[in-house]
Amino acid sequence: MPDALPVLDDLHDESEELDTLVAELSRDQWSLATPAPGWTIAHQIAHLAWTDRAALLAATDPGAFAAEVDKAAAAPDSFVDEGAAEGAALPPAELLGRWRSGRDALARVLAKAPAGTRLPWYGPPMAVPSMATARLMETWAHGQDVADALGVRRPATGRLRHVARIGVRARDFAFAVHGLTAPGEEFRVELTAPGTGEVWAYGPEDAAQRVTGPGLDFCLLVTRRAHRADLAVRAEGPDADRWLDVAQAFAGPPGAGRAPGAATEGAGA
Repeated sequence: MPDALPVLDDLHDESEELDTLVAELSRDQWSLATPAPGWTIAHQIAHLAWTDRAALLAATDPGAFAAEVDKAAAAPDSFVDEGAAEGAALPPAELLGRWRSGRDALARVLAKAPAGTRLPWYGPPMAVPSMATARLMETWAHGQDVADALGVRRPATGRLRHVARIGVRARDFAFAVHGLTAPGEEFRVELTAPGTGEVWAYGPEDAAQRVTGPGLDFCLLVTRRAHRADLAVRAEGPDADRWLDVAQAFAGPPGAGRAPGAATEGAGA
């Protein structure tokens, strides 16, 4: 498991980039609809703030966090939306301040966590680097929703390697959440990093089933921010091809995803 500090640095930078995107929005812009049904830009930031607070609680008061897990289990179809709606109802300046203070507090706690610490979560317990990686993935993905609502095209960065890695590691979960049996053999995944042309490679080189393409496109795919048909991710082998239809990097149900031809654009289909 990698050291958490480099991931935390990248999480900070990812959060700051999104912060810059929303910091000067007008009240009307905070109310703009995003591609997530029923969610405005305020809902997107509220969800990030809500999840940061949940992670902070998991790291500092496991007993209190267990009570939150019970609440989630009692309302599995609504607790995420309810948390986002509560935050979205705040004045924008208050919501922005809540997100900033929460993410900073979480970063301080994660940075000081002893090596080997595992934090309770809504699924299996998470190591500190995994928690930081999950927060970066969500920040980037929900930031994409905000960017789409504003009609902004964000530059892809090397921070996407964290999103790609969690997407690859979540392969078997993605099959399971769709009621499918995960393949027994590993896949080879080779992704081209944005800007540098470096190859992010996962799995055995001689694997029969392979996935290749731009790193940005793969990240859009596994966060379900673009439809497979609009992306330049390619599969070799029937199981790898099936994975590209169901891939997701996040916990919980897959949701509807984006329709073909939706606003988000990848590196090129």
